Amino acid sequence: MKTEYRQICQVVCDIARDAGAYIREELPLLSASDIERKSLNSYVTHVDTTAEKRIVKALEEILPEAGFIVEEESIDKKGYDHKWIVDPLDGTTNFIHGVPCFSVSIALMHRDEMVIGVVYEVMQDECFYAWKGGGAYLNDNPIRVSETTSLKESLLATGFPYHDYSQLNEYMELFTWCLRNSHGVRRFGSAAVDLAYVACGRFDGFFEYGLNPWDVAAGSLIVKEAGGAVSDFSKKDNFVFGKEILAVNSAVYQELSKKIKSVFKK
Repeated sequence: MKTEYRQICQVVCDIARDAGAYIREELPLLSASDIERKSLNSYVTHVDTTAEKRIVKALEEILPEAGFIVEEESIDKKGYDHKWIVDPLDGTTNFIHGVPCFSVSIALMHRDEMVIGVVYEVMQDECFYAWKGGGAYLNDNPIRVSETTSLKESLLATGFPYHDYSQLNEYMELFTWCLRNSHGVRRFGSAAVDLAYVACGRFDGFFEYGLNPWDVAAGSLIVKEAGGAVSDFSKKDNFVFGKEILAVNSAVYQELSKKIKSVFKK
C-alpha cells in the first residue's frame, strides 16, 4: 500500500495546487459582502466553500470508497475505513485581510492513522507533503526538522486563542515562559503552515490549543515523516481530535513537552 499511497499523494498535491490557484485568483475580488461570520472570530467566504467542493469532487474521483471530514461541511460521508480530512482554506482571517499566509490542507486517514498529508501554502507556491513511510517533501525536495538541540536556540510558533478562552491563563503563562526561554515566538495564523515550517526546519516547534482535525491532520504527518515528534499537551497521541498539539524536533521535545504538561494540568 506504500507505493499506492505515494501515487495518491502526488495526485492530491495537484488537487491542492489547483484549489490554491483558484484561491489566489479570488483574493483581489473579495469584498466585505462575501464574508460570513460562523461563530466568534470564525469566518467563511464563498471562496472557502467553493474550494472545498472542488477538492471533494476531485478526491472522490481518485478514492470513491473514502469518507470525509471537512471544515465547511459540503459533504456528509462518514464511517469509512479511509477518510479525507480537508481544510480548503486554513487561515481564512488572513485571507480576508489580505495577509499572505493561508493554505490548503488535505490528509488521508486509514482507520486511526494518517497515511497522506499535503499542505499547500498558496501565496508562496510551496507544496509540503508526505505519505506513510515515505519521508516528507517540499516541492519534490526532501525535508527534515531542524537539528537545534536546545530550547534556548529554538524559534517557536504558536496560535493565539481566538474563540476558546477557557485555558487563556495557562496559555499566557506558557507563552511568557517561551518568550524568556527561546529565540522567539511567531504567530502566522495558519496551523497547517506552522506545522509545515516545523517539518522543514524553519520553526523548531509549534504549540496551540483549540484546534480542529482539519487544522492539523496533514501537517502532523508531514512533521512525523520529517523526523519530528508530535503529541498532545499530555504527551499522548490525541492531537488530531484532542484540540491541542505540540510538534517539535525530537531533540527539543522533552524540554518543551515537560513545561507544557506542567502548565496545562489535566
